[in-house]
Amino acid sequence: MTRRGFVYGSAAVGLVARRGFAQADAGKLLLVGTQTSGTSKGIYAYTFEAGSGELKALGLAGAADNPTFLAMAPDRKTLLVANELDQYEGKPGAAVSTYTLDRGAARLTKVSEVASMGSGTCHVSVDATGRCAFAANYGSGSAASYTLGAGGALSPAPVSFFQYSGSGSDAERQKGPHAHRVTLSPDNRFLLVNDLGLDMIHIYRLDAATAKLTPHEPAVWRSAAGAGPRALQFHPNGKVAYCVEEMAATVAVLRWDATHGTLETMQEIALRAPEFKGLSSGDDIVIDREARFAYATDRFDDIVVTFAISPSDGRLTLVDRMPCGGKVPRHLALDPSGRWLLVANQVSDTISVLARDARTGKLTDAGKNFPLSRPQCLVFA
Repeated sequence: MTRRGFVYGSAAVGLVARRGFAQADAGKLLLVGTQTSGTSKGIYAYTFEAGSGELKALGLAGAADNPTFLAMAPDRKTLLVANELDQYEGKPGAAVSTYTLDRGAARLTKVSEVASMGSGTCHVSVDATGRCAFAANYGSGSAASYTLGAGGALSPAPVSFFQYSGSGSDAERQKGPHAHRVTLSPDNRFLLVNDLGLDMIHIYRLDAATAKLTPHEPAVWRSAAGAGPRALQFHPNGKVAYCVEEMAATVAVLRWDATHGTLETMQEIALRAPEFKGLSSGDDIVIDREARFAYATDRFDDIVVTFAISPSDGRLTLVDRMPCGGKVPRHLALDPSGRWLLVANQVSDTISVLARDARTGKLTDAGKNFPLSRPQCLVFA
């Protein structure tokens, strides 16, 4: 079953670092990647008003084929895009592309597009130097690195490419590898690749001058069998990482040893309530600027979970669970002011804006839902 097929099939049955959170610091322009299987045509632009929590649609910023994840480069001009496809140029595969942002006009101009060397590309990232780009291919279970030129052009072929093999304990969901995230360590020395299919995070050393990746030793962190590591977010202290495990619907709190490039599990905490019996699927996580609270989404029970972050060791304590404002939350982002949490709900075709109390961390439904077909990724540019 394809990744997209799982999402829609399951929805029908169940009715459905500093770099990770710093993207919300750049301003009020919001770029939204979409699935173009609906009426969306690519990447859309909005202005966001922090005083009212209102989104004003600016229209199609750039036409793109299934741009389901976006990453802004450090220059704040170059946008890296995952084109999540099963076929590219007549062959099985997907693509990665780059665009230049005209911030005043809220328009994107394509600079380059290259094969991702795998299918179902679902995540991309750019390193701290702005010279290295990375892609995770969910469908085929592989990861690739590229160089980024001064004008934002990708190298025509990957510098490094890794095709994973094997299977996990779940006969339906883990028949093979499924690379889901490519995350830079806070010091830019390592790349970590979450593999939902193999229940592990692959760890590589990065040569930022060339974008070359070298397998680290130890080469992986392993989750519990069938957990399905999906998303990864570093605490700004550079010592802790939070891994959302999709299939287990949990967050694993991991101790990160930057000197040795190793992860160690400190805590596992559930996203869903014990009494919930339907289909559940952990999705994504963000951390507020002060690193006092974390917010994670869980698909199919359609919730946002608020956690308090321990200032001593980074462990999580449950604060609250509440509806996400739509169906099947796909991605979330804190606005620049920290007063609002935005959620892209792919099945209800809405972007929800939830009010946030910065003192308590709690969220409230502000009744703000903005229509967009198949929203997938929210990036404050």
